[in-house]
Amino acid sequence: MSALPGIVKNDPWLKPFESVIRSRSEKVQATEKMLVGKYTLPEFANGHLFFGLHRSRTGWIFREWAPNASEIFLVGEFSGWQEQPQFQLAEVENGIWEIIIPPDILHHGMLYRLSVHWEGGQGNRIPAYATRVVQDLSTHIFNAQVWSPEHAFTWKHPHFKRSSAPPLIYEAHVGMATEEEKVGSYREFREDVLPRIIKSGYNTLQLMAIQEHPYYGSFGYHVSNFFAASSRFGTPEDLKALVDAAHGAGMAVIMDLVHSHSVKNEIEGLGKFDGTPYQYFHDGVRGLHPAWDSLCFNYGKPEVLHFLLSNCKFWLEEYHFDGFRFDGVTSMLYYDHGLSKDFTSYDQYFDGQQDEDALAYLSLANKLIHHVKPEALTVAEEMSGMPGLAADEKDGGMGFDFRLAMGTPDYWIKLIKEVPDEQWPVDHIFNELSSHRADEKTIGYAESHDQALVGDKTIIFRLLDKEMYDHMNKSSQSLIIDRGMALHKMIRLATLAAAGGGYLNFMGNEFGHPEWIDFPREGNQWSYKYARRQWSLVDNPDLRYHVLRDFDRAMIQLIRSESILSIPFPYKWLAHETDQMLIFERGSLTFLFNFHPSRSYTDYGIQVPPGKYELVLNSDSPQFGGYGNVEDHQLYYTRPQGKITSSLIHYLTVYIPSRTALVLKKLPIRTLKDLS
Repeated sequence: MSALPGIVKNDPWLKPFESVIRSRSEKVQATEKMLVGKYTLPEFANGHLFFGLHRSRTGWIFREWAPNASEIFLVGEFSGWQEQPQFQLAEVENGIWEIIIPPDILHHGMLYRLSVHWEGGQGNRIPAYATRVVQDLSTHIFNAQVWSPEHAFTWKHPHFKRSSAPPLIYEAHVGMATEEEKVGSYREFREDVLPRIIKSGYNTLQLMAIQEHPYYGSFGYHVSNFFAASSRFGTPEDLKALVDAAHGAGMAVIMDLVHSHSVKNEIEGLGKFDGTPYQYFHDGVRGLHPAWDSLCFNYGKPEVLHFLLSNCKFWLEEYHFDGFRFDGVTSMLYYDHGLSKDFTSYDQYFDGQQDEDALAYLSLANKLIHHVKPEALTVAEEMSGMPGLAADEKDGGMGFDFRLAMGTPDYWIKLIKEVPDEQWPVDHIFNELSSHRADEKTIGYAESHDQALVGDKTIIFRLLDKEMYDHMNKSSQSLIIDRGMALHKMIRLATLAAAGGGYLNFMGNEFGHPEWIDFPREGNQWSYKYARRQWSLVDNPDLRYHVLRDFDRAMIQLIRSESILSIPFPYKWLAHETDQMLIFERGSLTFLFNFHPSRSYTDYGIQVPPGKYELVLNSDSPQFGGYGNVEDHQLYYTRPQGKITSSLIHYLTVYIPSRTALVLKKLPIRTLKDLS
């Protein structure tokens, strides 16, 4: 028998499920072989170059896959929106329809769609591979748009490669990034917001809601047109300019990729595209997502895999994205979408209730993405803890680079809501923040967009509540504000410092944005008041928001400069429950957290490696809204146990105020004076 899969070697508890793990790997190989034949996977994933509308040297050619269709017409401004014989597609083979159009018929900017007929019915449809879809703001009707500008976009940084440094991700939504009560644009984001992100030290920008979606309030997760960049934010060239500008600053750009489901819409989306509910999706009950009111892809159909894999390649090549955060992976993995399981037993990962076709697709998607762009970053939004998800394919994994540590925000919320400050369990906090499978890396985060939405609360809102509205000016005094700001800094630093390889922050949370997110809807009279970010608050020197931003900036830049997230795990030196002191080391940095709400400690002794240490980050510093009880940049010297300088056990003593975090950096030892 061949050697054990790597994930089984690393976790003996997986041994009873070795046969399932092996069969999954074999299915991936068999699926790839079935799909590609004599070609390679990247060659197979070129559906976007074949289907849809393309300009050729002799005119235009359009192709569509619609196996149940009996007739298809291209209709648009060029035909008076009427079916005309010269614009009728011909069926070529295997449900593929085609039409060749003279060069002078279609022009850049023209609107068009399909009129699809089937036995017993007809419907208007937007082509599945349309790369530009726009909405008429008066009628709210969506149409495809011919997009062939006279001058192609010129990339200034065409050969950008993402750094191998651990990802520090800034999660952002272009539309709500403006302070004005409106939908923001790619251009405004590039000019006004991107410089803020760059200055804060994040090395990866994650863009939400890029794929076209008919309902703005879906946050971009009810996708209708998978190959079209949302036109509500601007043109394709505007998006390319945004990505290019980020690359020019050394920042990678990834996008939320929604392949877990599709909007039910028929005219705008893929629902009943050729008259059948099962062209792209499962038939019957399995095709409907009970929680999301959307359609579930059939990952067992070669044509669907062709569509989705081509979609991955399209965004990498056309828009130069550097990877993806795959949305809703848990929903893809299980027949019940993970809705009825608590995932407290390994049996629940291998009990036959998993969609093996979906597992195979995710593995092939990761293989394709890393073949097209080896340095690409893939992150799985997955909450069940499926073993092997972020492990290498050769080890029996699915090939994601990271999984989101989705339990961490829930943990912080539970702690803040249910546990008095003086009872916060520091050892449990450390274990929660640092735990991950040895063969996987995780993206740690205290909160993302999920915690900022109406119906939930951000950390700052939970800590400060209504006090935010009256006491965030520096002239005001409030114990609630003092507590909340201190904990906000400590929570974010602890989450970042103990993370399993990467970190994420949602736009505005770094400075304690005071409002929740509520997109325009009937219930709020279609208001944009809460679908924006109030940058003026953080820019106002008389308010406290900027000190939280300044701490976040210092925190990110320190972690980045010391590359500590490249070290798999932090080392815990102390977790004292009575003192509520947590101390751990990672690389050159030692992190000290005094979570106690009222006790400050003088000459607190801690065991550390011998040497000289400098205070490089102090959450109590006045520049970060603290009291300045600890002098910035002071030096600390260890003392040996007893009188023997060469003793392996050394201590240093620190003064650490309550609700304060200190970060010490170990300096090089050059002389014996550094030890004495």
